Amino acid sequence: LISKSSEIMAAAYKQDLPPAGGYPKIHIARNLPKRGPSGLVMMLGGVAVMTAGLYVVGRSNRERRANQKEKLNARLALLPLLQAESDRRVLRAMKAFEEEEALIMKDVPDWKVGESVYHTDKWIPPHTAQLKDI
Repeated sequence: LISKSSEIMAAAYKQDLPPAGGYPKIHIARNLPKRGPSGLVMMLGGVAVMTAGLYVVGRSNRERRANQKEKLNARLALLPLLQAESDRRVLRAMKAFEEEEALIMKDVPDWKVGESVYHTDKWIPPHTAQLKDI
């Protein structure tokens, strides 16, 4: 029995072979077009862009420094005027303070109005309490 079944299997089995003359060729070669610039061109482009950018930054920095210098010179030119206005305000406040001091201390003998409480000949800026009206 066993030999008969193997003969039947051998007769029913057929080997799968390629067709006569073989299979048709399969084209696997890639014909892709060249895309984009080469690495050297990209590197030179990057260097050119960075050089142009640094030039623009340098020019902007020079312009900004020139504007800052002009602004500083304008402030320095206005400083004497602003200081004179401040001095006039301080003198008006000190005069008002001395008038108020004279009114308050009129009954105190030997009181000298406007006399400094500091024992020095140097000018001492007035205390903020004296300049409350500024």
